[in-house]
Amino acid sequence: MKSNGVKTMGLHLVLVLGVLLSVFPFYWLAVMSTRTTSDLYKFPPKMWFGTHFADNVHRVFQSIDFFHAFFNTLFVAVVSTVLVLFFDSLAGFAFAKYEFPWKKPLFIILLATMMVPGQLSLVPSFVIMATFGWVGSFKALIIPGMANAFGIFWIRQYATGAVPDELLSAGRMDGCGFFRLYWNVSLPVLRPALAFLGAFTFINAWNDYLWPLIILNDASKYTLQVALSQLNGIYNTDYSMVMAGTFLAVLPLIVLFLFVSRQFIADIAAGAVKD
Repeated sequence: MKSNGVKTMGLHLVLVLGVLLSVFPFYWLAVMSTRTTSDLYKFPPKMWFGTHFADNVHRVFQSIDFFHAFFNTLFVAVVSTVLVLFFDSLAGFAFAKYEFPWKKPLFIILLATMMVPGQLSLVPSFVIMATFGWVGSFKALIIPGMANAFGIFWIRQYATGAVPDELLSAGRMDGCGFFRLYWNVSLPVLRPALAFLGAFTFINAWNDYLWPLIILNDASKYTLQVALSQLNGIYNTDYSMVMAGTFLAVLPLIVLFLFVSRQFIADIAAGAVKD
């Protein structure tokens, strides 16, 4: 019994240490956003909040059109998330519950695309967007990512075990076609998987920096991450201002995580039980 107690205490200490290491970058970001740039270079480093947060935020608002970029990012992230949830769940449901020609080769090709680094597709994607005349528009940010291999794979794996074949057979006996089986029968069952995929997609779209930096050429359409990069000066950088802007950009994601954290934990636990 004493040995088990020591092991449990050791495990708890490791977990607490892991949590502290994970949270520290956010804490440090918050602290530095309330101090001056000179405070970043002092030793020992300042570990508590200062009094310059309002000044730093004011300089951010003076340097970039923060709220315009914020709503640009919100629009792209929300629309991208809705489209990914629809198309990925539709394709994942078909792969999980229907038989059709070339199903296995198509799924293998789908999985193979997950092995290709995204940076390799930047040039071909830009050429395609230029051909369509979408360079500089939100369509170039939303349309190419409206269905992705990870989301289809995730929904397919979840639907295979969560949607009983008997439920679909009962639906067919009631006269349901493919779309009604997908929309009315399967989607309610897939809700936990959709919640995870939605949060995952929203965070990725919100944090995306490289593709918007390449494709957008009009400052009025800059997303938040691209707009924040304009805070870096050519000869020197006001790091406290950059920290304040970054802190404001991260706040919505923290709120989103707190809102869906219970669903995240439930999904991970469900996946562990299935495995």
